[in-house]
Amino acid sequence: MIDLCYESTIGKRVPGNQARGPSPVRALVTRIPSGQKRPVARGGNDVTPGRRFSQVGRPLSGSGFRLARLARNPAQLGVRERDLHGIDRDPIEVNRGREVLPPADLRAGDVSNLPWESNRFRLVIASTLFTSLLDQGVRQRAADEITRVLAKGGALLWYDLAVNNPRNPAVRKVSRQELRQLFPRLAGEIRSVTLAPPLARLVAPRSWVLATLMEAIPLLRTHLLAVLVKPR
Repeated sequence: MIDLCYESTIGKRVPGNQARGPSPVRALVTRIPSGQKRPVARGGNDVTPGRRFSQVGRPLSGSGFRLARLARNPAQLGVRERDLHGIDRDPIEVNRGREVLPPADLRAGDVSNLPWESNRFRLVIASTLFTSLLDQGVRQRAADEITRVLAKGGALLWYDLAVNNPRNPAVRKVSRQELRQLFPRLAGEIRSVTLAPPLARLVAPRSWVLATLMEAIPLLRTHLLAVLVKPR
C-alpha cells in the first residue's frame, strides 16, 4: 500500500533510461505480521474504505500526483477519493489537484495550522516536507498539528532528508533524533533508505545491481523512512 505514495530515489527515472525499481517502503511494510488486514503500521492500523487519509505539504506535486495514486489502485488500497484530504500552501497546486481528484478535500493552507478536527485521520503522509521548514518553531507546530489530527492508532508515514545538501541552503535535514523529538507521542520504526541521489544518477543507469548493493550500505543513504503510530 504505502509504496503507492513513495518511491526511492533510485526507483525513479533518472538520466540514462534507468528502469523503475522496487520501493523500500514495500520491504518495510511486508515485515509487519501478516495477520493484520492491509497493515500500514505495527500498531494495527488498517486501510479500508471509509477511512480518511491526509497528506500535508505539496500532496499533489511530483510525477503521478501522490494522492491520485491512493485512489486509483483499489486492488492494493481501496481508498475512496472522497476520503482523501490534502493541504498545500500553493493555490495553483491545489487547483491542479482538484481537477485530478474533484471529490477529494484539497485545501490551500498552512501545515502548522491544519483546518481539520482532532483525531480524524487514519494515515497522514509527510514526504519531503519538514526539510523545507527551516524555522524550528514552525517545524514543531507542524508536527504537533499532525499528531493532533491523527486518530488513535493512526499512522504517520514519513520520508525526508537526513543529511544536508551543501548545494541547497533552502533545505535542512531532519535527523533520527530530531524526528523522535518532533513526535514524542508517536512510536514506531525508523529506517535509513535511498542511495544518495548523486550516486544514484551516476551508477543506476549503468548497473541496477550495483546501485542496489550500494544502497545497502548505511553510510551511502540520505533519507529516513518512518511509520510512527499514535497510541490508542
